[in-house]
Amino acid sequence: MTNPQRRRSADTVPESTLSVSGQSASDYAEDASSLSAPGPDPNGPGALYVVATPIGNLEDITLRALRILREADLIASEDTRTTLKLLSHYDIHTPLTSYHQHSRGHKAADILHRIEKGASVALVSEAGTPAISDPGHELIRGCIEKELRVIPIPGASALITLLSAAGLSTSAFCFLGFPPRKTLERERFFETLSREPRTMVFYESPNRLRLTLEAMGRKLSGRHICLGRELTKMFEEIWRGTIEDALTEFGTRRPRGEFVVVVEGAAPDTTDVVEVEKEYRRLAAEGMDDKAAVTALANSTGWPRREVYAAILKWKGKK
Repeated sequence: MTNPQRRRSADTVPESTLSVSGQSASDYAEDASSLSAPGPDPNGPGALYVVATPIGNLEDITLRALRILREADLIASEDTRTTLKLLSHYDIHTPLTSYHQHSRGHKAADILHRIEKGASVALVSEAGTPAISDPGHELIRGCIEKELRVIPIPGASALITLLSAAGLSTSAFCFLGFPPRKTLERERFFETLSREPRTMVFYESPNRLRLTLEAMGRKLSGRHICLGRELTKMFEEIWRGTIEDALTEFGTRRPRGEFVVVVEGAAPDTTDVVEVEKEYRRLAAEGMDDKAAVTALANSTGWPRREVYAAILKWKGKK
């Protein structure tokens, strides 16, 4: 990876050549800094900062996240080895403690006690945004129950990263975590999703990917799918096709790395179309314009906006 410090010096524009609306670069930087949220206050109340970290490429972290990690009293990490690499890369020396699914009971109590006493604690997961399919949500819930501050520091997320490049509808989608491991539970899981109209996103391990694709082939046959692995890393792979194509592709090679899976939602059946048309005509009769109706129907049905708009044009053409 290119050294970030070296890249910054190579990309630097002389301050004298940069201006924004008549301001110098230094004036603009001062104005921008005045808009940033404050960091941990050593004399203020304690807080839990939910800090998103890179999912692979160490450059994918915000300046605010780095500042919080430097200024916090403690960093609670799901995987201290991974977090130490990040902290070492950015020369951050904040004390570090582990917080994972096997230690969360007693460790959560200790962290909550520190926050109650005024400490600022930064919560980080192994990679990406904490509390999404990891134990961090229990610590967050504990803070909320004790009326302690919880402050999100946004950043990288594997599911949003792949969804943005999948090429499937994003007007409505649902995140489903990891599919069940047991065969019967996995079959029921995808059976319940067979009529889900929204784009679906979930995680899967390389060891269970083929079993999951087989179950999807039985319950979600013909759907378009996008698979992502090693996202933002050197060997990043984004694969697109149908579920059947994926079974062929990954039946001939061993999957490696944890996968993010994005699956096309179910097409509406004719009964659904009739009911949605009735709802559109009701909204139109109440005076709602088509633009607002598209938004309302897309939100209530999970249909992509372009499909709702096309349907409205068809309905308006009826006598």
